[in-house]
Amino acid sequence: MLLILNLCHIVFILSNPFIFEYMRQTKVTLDINCDLGEGMPNDSMLMPYLGSCNIACGGHFGDLETIKSAILLAKENHVKVGAHPSYPDKENFGRKSLKIDLKTLEESLLDQITNFEKVCFDQNIDMHHIKPHGALYNDLAKDEKLASFFLTLIQKFFQDIPLYTPPNSIIFQLAPQFNIKTVLEVFADRSYEDDLRLVDRSHSKALLTEVVDVKEHIHSMIFDQKVKTISGKKIDIKAETLCIHGDNPSALPILQMIHSNFSIK
Repeated sequence: MLLILNLCHIVFILSNPFIFEYMRQTKVTLDINCDLGEGMPNDSMLMPYLGSCNIACGGHFGDLETIKSAILLAKENHVKVGAHPSYPDKENFGRKSLKIDLKTLEESLLDQITNFEKVCFDQNIDMHHIKPHGALYNDLAKDEKLASFFLTLIQKFFQDIPLYTPPNSIIFQLAPQFNIKTVLEVFADRSYEDDLRLVDRSHSKALLTEVVDVKEHIHSMIFDQKVKTISGKKIDIKAETLCIHGDNPSALPILQMIHSNFSIK
């Protein structure tokens, strides 16, 4: 009797396109990443839910010891690790654009990434990717001169390492000219402008903290390949990895929600 009922349920679901489509869309394979090693107390709670992580390497936060601690935690949880370099600006946590000469910036970035690479080597773990942090990430998305500078540096010293980049960004568009592989990143907990820039952190709705809002935001980006911007428009977007901010006060319940609704590769 139970078998007959189950078979009837299956037939009903398959014959109902609306229910079938809903069930099809409740699971998808995603890489989930998070910015860690930034002095927050929740790294160990978040790490088990991640596919990859971006570890601060001294520009906006951290030193060799914090890099090592974060890498060991990632290794324990089988999470891929990436360098998370920034403008050399610990005072502002790397979240303000700096007027800095490119030579000084190059020296800082090389120091950050090579320190991270050294710790990876010492701990027998691969550097999986590089993801710029904060203001540097945003500036590389819109400044052609800065993006070309950064891609030249990566091409010269870390050519085989993929970059996490925002879709529709200058750095993403230029990367093929430098033979740099990119991974398109979208943000689960950040609002977007119509040109796919992230809404400035000073805006009250820049950071999404309500789990239900984040779920709707993710669902639209992943299944519909569209993002609802701060103005209410729906803009095409493509995602290959999904970022959660470790300093989001709802980071843990957001990740738990993602695991309940999506699957991680």
